[in-house]
Amino acid sequence: MSHPQRPAGAPLRAIGYTRVSTGQQVESGLGMDAQRATIEAEATHRGWELVELATDAGISGSSLRRRPALRQVLDRLDRGEADVLVVAKLDRLARSVVDLGAILGRAQKRGWALVALDLGVDTSTSTGELVANVMMSVAQWERRRIGERVEDTHAQRRRRGLRAGEPPRLPAEVRQRIAEEVVAGRTLRAIAADLEAEDIPPLRGARWGPSTIRHVAGSVALDYALEQERTKVRRAGVPGGQD
Repeated sequence: MSHPQRPAGAPLRAIGYTRVSTGQQVESGLGMDAQRATIEAEATHRGWELVELATDAGISGSSLRRRPALRQVLDRLDRGEADVLVVAKLDRLARSVVDLGAILGRAQKRGWALVALDLGVDTSTSTGELVANVMMSVAQWERRRIGERVEDTHAQRRRRGLRAGEPPRLPAEVRQRIAEEVVAGRTLRAIAADLEAEDIPPLRGARWGPSTIRHVAGSVALDYALEQERTKVRRAGVPGGQD
């Protein structure tokens, strides 16, 4: 895509992007203010025109598609409304090699640059692009190691007849109702629609959906299975099979 020629000597136009993932960080400004200050200082130092400071607040970095501010920023860069995307920390922008690769490919194709200030990365140079890919590969490897350790812990808990992960936070009566309706053969979509109509809030997300209903029903079934297993263990150690 070709963009209109800019006047010779005109300052580069930069868009800053910041993100925090937790509600506590959003409320306190923890992390957000530091990211903004770092970007603004760098723009002043380099003589950039900072045309926007966009923010996704309280949003995980696990998916590019679920970050509305970032999507708008990338579209502006693609249209030639800015020359540089600048972030204070690379992990605020992308949390996987796949996502970073998509952004780098888009930047190369559309003719804009990515600058990550924590790593000194500037993808207008081949060295900067290489460093960005290497660092994200290391970060992804570390996250996989953490995930493997968590799964090992969960497996040990399951072997002991304990629940793995967070305990249920929905009211018991809502969980039981969902499980009973699933067993009765109602569709997941119909159950979700009824809960929406009755203004019963889900704990995560803005609306009930089939995937949420499936998750809750599975959680109830898991609790039942674990309780059955605990009962077998107790009876196995008592003569006559009595509790």
